[in-house]
Amino acid sequence: PFELTASQKIIFAQIFKDTKNGHPMSRLLQGDVGSGKTVIALGLAAAGTDSGIQTAIMAPTEVLAEQLYSQAQKFLSNAGIACALLKGGQSKSERITLIESIRTGQTKVVVGTHAMIQDGVEFFNLGTVIIDEQQRFGVLQRGEMLSKGKTPHLLMMSATPIPRTVSVCLFGDMDISLLTERPKGRQKIETRLIDFTKI
Repeated sequence: PFELTASQKIIFAQIFKDTKNGHPMSRLLQGDVGSGKTVIALGLAAAGTDSGIQTAIMAPTEVLAEQLYSQAQKFLSNAGIACALLKGGQSKSERITLIESIRTGQTKVVVGTHAMIQDGVEFFNLGTVIIDEQQRFGVLQRGEMLSKGKTPHLLMMSATPIPRTVSVCLFGDMDISLLTERPKGRQKIETRLIDFTKI
């Protein structure tokens, strides 16, 4: 229901070029809070569904996973794409039903927390892994998520260009996409350095 920014359009072109070249994509999407990373993640998930693969979107907290799931429901469910939320604390019966729908491929987009990398969670055809706030996950956790598929595409997202994120890109053979503008109507994001002695 809105026009994509020029920056988002460029990044979609980069991502779809990567996913068509016959090799698994490995890309970091970096952009400030509110710059539109989630729309790109959901667009990639929708494209994956069109290609017959499943997408896993992993977030570090239940609150963030629930927010992402809400957006997935809003944009993808209306397009007929089955989405599910997998997190800790769900009832045993609910979890069994969810895991079965993921294993059989009925669920196309799975949003969740670390619960997705636990034993017993099997994907029918996981082709895309999207990791939000990637700096909050360890190397082994990301590896566990990727191992749920054969050779899935990887999109890592972050609003925090910390040294560890930079080193992952420099030494992990990743491409980088930068969201350089905000969608219309978004509040200005301010980043400040505060002297702790004056607090």
